[in-house]
Amino acid sequence: MSDGAAVEQRWAVFHRWGPYVLLAAGTLLSVAAADAVGMTRGERWAGGVLVVAAVVLQLAWGSAERRRPGPSAESACYYAVRWAVGFALTWLNPLFAFYAVIGYFGVGRQLPRRLVRWGLLATAVTTAGSQSGGMPPRDGLGWVFFGAVLLVNALLVALFAHFGELEEERTRAQAATIAELERTNAALQQALGENAALHTQLLVQAREAGVADERRRLAAEIHDTLAQGLTGIIAQLQVVANTRDPDLARVHVVRATDLARESLGEARRSVHNLAPVALDRDGLPQALEKTVAEWGERTGARADCTVTGTVEPLHEEVAATLLRIAQEALSNASRHARATRVGVTLSYIGDEVTLDIRDDGRGFDPRVRPARTGSGGFGLDGMRARAERIAGSLTVESEPGHGTAVSARVPLVRHD
Repeated sequence: MSDGAAVEQRWAVFHRWGPYVLLAAGTLLSVAAADAVGMTRGERWAGGVLVVAAVVLQLAWGSAERRRPGPSAESACYYAVRWAVGFALTWLNPLFAFYAVIGYFGVGRQLPRRLVRWGLLATAVTTAGSQSGGMPPRDGLGWVFFGAVLLVNALLVALFAHFGELEEERTRAQAATIAELERTNAALQQALGENAALHTQLLVQAREAGVADERRRLAAEIHDTLAQGLTGIIAQLQVVANTRDPDLARVHVVRATDLARESLGEARRSVHNLAPVALDRDGLPQALEKTVAEWGERTGARADCTVTGTVEPLHEEVAATLLRIAQEALSNASRHARATRVGVTLSYIGDEVTLDIRDDGRGFDPRVRPARTGSGGFGLDGMRARAERIAGSLTVESEPGHGTAVSARVPLVRHD
């Protein structure tokens, strides 16, 4: 049981039995001092009747309070009648004030808020009469003494009433705070439950996104490696099929064989998400120069590769991304643009690396999205997705009849 509940339980016991105890104490003292205060026979009989009335009143109120707790018309009548009985008993014998002081306790439980001060003042009148020697005062000096005692009691009542109001206000504020904390805690528990469900949902979505991203990666790798390798092999074999020169045929067969081996290696590494074959032996600049040179040999177009800036070892993912973008751009230049000249520039600029591929092909309108075909489909979208995957960007400038320029900018992330 909490401290607040224990205190409330003790007050409940006092409100139930306190009036009886105080009435018994006042009665015993009054009987013992009846001769000293000069009570007549009639006053003693009157006092006895009032004591019995007080007991009956308390018994009746005990059952009524359980049915209707809190301030009400019934509780206000009970308080007024009890005060009247206490005032009358104190009039007969000042020592009955021990019973009359019960009016100070529980006044907030029995009187409406607007009547609390008046109830306390009425009780103060009774206790002041007892403290000044009994009611009524016998002379003018007695009235003055009664007034002074009443004033002190009234000031004390006002002071304690003020403290009581402050305590009650603090209690209400604490209750409101506790209620708000309970509502907040309930809302927090609900939010935690929702967050758990959302977390589970996000895990599922992340897993699905990871699967989809891996599928796109593998599709792009196949497009950039196997598809281009097979295209090159077909081109070499077509030359072999259309020539009668054994030496020329042998050269193109060797090229087709090399492309097949390289494509096979690329396919194996794509499954494990490793770097391109060309990056196994060389850094990005050397791999890019070889890729451009081999492309020029296969297509017969002029291909130049330039490296600017201070070359630094790049993280394998950055190097692989730039090489794949270059391969796709070269493939587009030969398959779609019909370019006769291509220039590739790799630039190390501060904390960025840029790759520019320019061709003199047919060009196109970048605002018009080309229809997807069965022969490819990754193209510019695939290159842009690759760049964005490593926090980079890709821009395309082109115009029909004036060639195409592709520029990729990615962060310079050094090899660990």
